[in-house]
Amino acid sequence: MHVTTSAPQAPEADHPEPAGRLRPEPRHWAVAGLLLVAALLFCVDLSRNGYGNEFYAAASQAGGLDWKAWLFASLDPGNIITVDKPPAATWVSALSVRAFGLSSWSVLLPQAIEGVLAVGVLYATVRRVLLRSGSEQAATIGGLLAGGVLALTPAADLIFRFNNPDALLVLLMLVAAYCVVRACQASSWKWIAWCGVALGFAFLTKTLQGLLVLPGYGLAYLMFARPRPIGPAHFAPGARVWLSKARDLAIGVVALVVSSGWYVLLTILWPADARPYLGGSSNNTFMDLALGYNGLARIFGGEGPGSGGHHGGGGGFHFPGGGAPGTSFGGDPGFERLLSNEFGNEISWLLPAALVVIVAAVVLAARRRLDRDVAIGLTVFGTWFVVTAVVFAGMSGIVHPYYTVALAPAIGALVGIGTVIGWRSRDSWAGTGLLVALVAVSAAWGVIRAWRAQFAWPALGWATAVLGVVGIAALVIGRRYVGLRAVTVAVLALAGGGVALATIGINTVGTGHQGGLPAVVVTSVEGQWGFGGGHGPGGGHGSEGGHGPAFGFGHTDPAVLALLRSTHTEWSAAVQGAMVQGPLQLYSGTPVIAIGGFGGDPAPTLAQFQKLVAQGRVGYFIDGGFGPRSSSDISDWVHKNFTATTVGGSTVYKLTR
Repeated sequence: MHVTTSAPQAPEADHPEPAGRLRPEPRHWAVAGLLLVAALLFCVDLSRNGYGNEFYAAASQAGGLDWKAWLFASLDPGNIITVDKPPAATWVSALSVRAFGLSSWSVLLPQAIEGVLAVGVLYATVRRVLLRSGSEQAATIGGLLAGGVLALTPAADLIFRFNNPDALLVLLMLVAAYCVVRACQASSWKWIAWCGVALGFAFLTKTLQGLLVLPGYGLAYLMFARPRPIGPAHFAPGARVWLSKARDLAIGVVALVVSSGWYVLLTILWPADARPYLGGSSNNTFMDLALGYNGLARIFGGEGPGSGGHHGGGGGFHFPGGGAPGTSFGGDPGFERLLSNEFGNEISWLLPAALVVIVAAVVLAARRRLDRDVAIGLTVFGTWFVVTAVVFAGMSGIVHPYYTVALAPAIGALVGIGTVIGWRSRDSWAGTGLLVALVAVSAAWGVIRAWRAQFAWPALGWATAVLGVVGIAALVIGRRYVGLRAVTVAVLALAGGGVALATIGINTVGTGHQGGLPAVVVTSVEGQWGFGGGHGPGGGHGSEGGHGPAFGFGHTDPAVLALLRSTHTEWSAAVQGAMVQGPLQLYSGTPVIAIGGFGGDPAPTLAQFQKLVAQGRVGYFIDGGFGPRSSSDISDWVHKNFTATTVGGSTVYKLTR
């Protein structure tokens, strides 16, 4: 198998179109169709998800009302405490709320748009790495296939319809991938700088997860860029080239630091008593949040919600941990995590195919049969896949199944590039073998996953198996066909490899998702949350018994909401924890204090809260809920000094005289 094919031939001259009547090329219609499919998947019946994750929706609501709350991603417009993540994702959704008012669509549509853009950027990136080594048609098909895989991946169909930060994170990492491919091809420091800017904002979206792709991007530039030599003339030419590459990468690092560091510097220079407490940090600093609770603690375990410990001011929640691999909070580390339970439902369908492409790429590289541009693409997306998969599989701290949406672009790109490599060489048994392997492992794993999850079983299993066998037979028998017959063979092969993926993805779109831990389409057996779920039919507790904890602990009692709407204080109420605060603030339309934030932060302190109450700025204290331990001092003080009443099903204390 040899992929260093000749440059694409110039198209034959057709009868020229009359002036002013330029006809769109077929590929433009195909790309428009891909983006339309993505838009339908991510936007149709979007309001079924309500406000999605009400924790982040409350911050979007606050940011739509107050610019300081927008800047810091505060949970309330009075700026007591922020969400436990950087603010970039909230910036986008809060601007939407400010522009269009608070609604399900204004909160969730930005993520859907980010998903459509991500599909488009992935298509453009894959097409670019394939274009110079073969026909334009094959490059376009590879890009379309990559974008289609991303659009149909269940994790993407979940997150691009939801308001967790991962949607913007994926888009920014893909923009950075496009920039580094352009930089490698043009040996351009300018494109490397833009790559750094995109990764800088990825850091401001989800801290260190946004930088997992950084080593691979740097490696691709070092291996494949051909910049103009710099340095003293007496240096060897090779040394001068390496100096040039080092300079360009240094520029990229500076761009990354500047594009993310301005916000870090802002949090340092802004007086701490004049801004909200940075939720999730132990000392009210951004870098502690980035490197601690949201950084190394996620990888190596440690303090934070769900880890069995706590962070912040000594509070925090204790969630059940452990359980089967692939369940919420990750279960035990290991590669099995990515193939099991909810992790498996969300991302694993074409993961074996991506591994096949990586193995084939290593073999081709060892035999020096990889075109430079194709090698760039395989390096960028292969390292993205390997590094991210290894980190997700080995994390000992908090890791949720929906994080795996970050793997979807890499899997899509590898499948798209690998398919084109095999298709271009299908007249050889090596090329046909690669295509057969891709279809075989995808179809086989689709049958296994459908059986283990008992989703649409046995119909989906039979359909996947039959289409897989037919696709393999078509590849073997019709490998030398050209024209329409070749297209038929390709369609059969793709159907065999992707039917299970598409089925789960499309059904995920038809499933409502709310709360803090969204899951894809309901399956019957394998535990989606399963703090102790099982493996395969008959094991564990799956979604027949519900999705398990979804972090939907808020008060939505009509009597309580009416009470809060009747207040005229700066904050209508204070509650214990952000999971209670979010729904109250969203549905009452009034500012509510989240005492302790998400995980037990020391904000507000007892002294600060007493001062606010003395100034008549807080209307009510609503007892109970999902409160962190750090709020116990405040609740004890309220219990001793104010009289309890019952409103609806809640215990309420009036704090104003």
